[in-house]
Amino acid sequence: MKIAMLARNANLYSHRRLKEAAEARGHTLDILNTLRCTVHIASHRPQVFYNGAPIQAYDAVIPRIGASITNYGLAILRQFEMAGIWSLNESVAIGRSRDKLRSLQILAKHGLGLPLTAYANDPKQAEEIIRAVKGPPVVIKLIEGTQGIGVVLAETMSSAKSVIEAFRGANVNILVQEFIKEAGGTDIRALVVGGKVVAAMKRTGAADEFRSNLHRGGRAEVIKITPEERSTAVRAAKRMGLNVCGVDMLRSNHGPVIMEVNSSPGLEGIESATGKDIAGQIIDFIAANAKGGTTKTKGRG
Repeated sequence: MKIAMLARNANLYSHRRLKEAAEARGHTLDILNTLRCTVHIASHRPQVFYNGAPIQAYDAVIPRIGASITNYGLAILRQFEMAGIWSLNESVAIGRSRDKLRSLQILAKHGLGLPLTAYANDPKQAEEIIRAVKGPPVVIKLIEGTQGIGVVLAETMSSAKSVIEAFRGANVNILVQEFIKEAGGTDIRALVVGGKVVAAMKRTGAADEFRSNLHRGGRAEVIKITPEERSTAVRAAKRMGLNVCGVDMLRSNHGPVIMEVNSSPGLEGIESATGKDIAGQIIDFIAANAKGGTTKTKGRG
C-alpha cells in the first residue's frame, strides 16, 4: 500500500512513528510538506502537484495539518478526496473539529457531556455570559487556539470582564466556559481509532498551572477509564466523523465533560505513558479500511 502523509515537519515524533510503523508492515509512506502542495483545478481532472510535479498515485492519505494552516491544508486534502484517494480523517470532519464552537454545538446536539459554554460578540455582554456559565471563575478560550495557547482562567468578575473586553477589542473570537474545579488541574485523553478507545492517559498540569497540556509542562500517566468515559469518547468521535482522534475530557461531579476533540492527536505522550504501539494500530486500520473512491465527502462541503 502507498500512503501519503500531509505534514509540515517530517521529524516530529508522531510523523516518524507513523512512517516507521507503515514501513515495518511493508507499506510505503511519503511525507509531503503541505505547503509545497498545489492544486490544479480542471474539469474532470482533480490533481495535486508536489514541488511542481503531479503526485504519484496513493491508496490513502493521512492528514496531519497544522492548526496555523488549516484552511490551506483542507483545500489540499479536498483535492485528494476528489481524486478518489481515501483519507484517514476527511476534510469536513477536520473542519468541524478545528472550529471549537461548531464542534461543541454538534456534541451538545447529540447529548454528550460538556462544560457550560457561552459565546457572544459584544463585549458589553461580558457579565451576562460570565453568569450564564455560573462564574466566576471562568475559563476564556480563543476559538482558534491550540495546545493551551489562548486559554485564560479568570477568577473574579472584574478580571473576567477585562479579559473578554481585551480579546473582543482585538477582534478575536472567544468562548467562555465554566471552570471545573473538581478536575484538579487534570484531564483525560482517550485515543480513538476506528470507533474504539485504544489507549487513555491522565494529564496533570505543572505546578500552579490549570492547563494540563503536555506542551505546557504537564505530565502523563496511564489511566483506566470508566465505561461512561469510554462511551463518551467513542460517541464524540462518531459524531464528529473522525476515524482517529484524541478526546479530551474532565471528570466533573456530573460525569465526564468533553473539552476538545483533536483530529491530529500527538502520539508521543500517549505511547510513552501506555507503552502501546498506537502508530501501528493506526496503520493497521488504514490497511483494513482504505478503499479508493469510498471517501464520503469527495471534496464536497
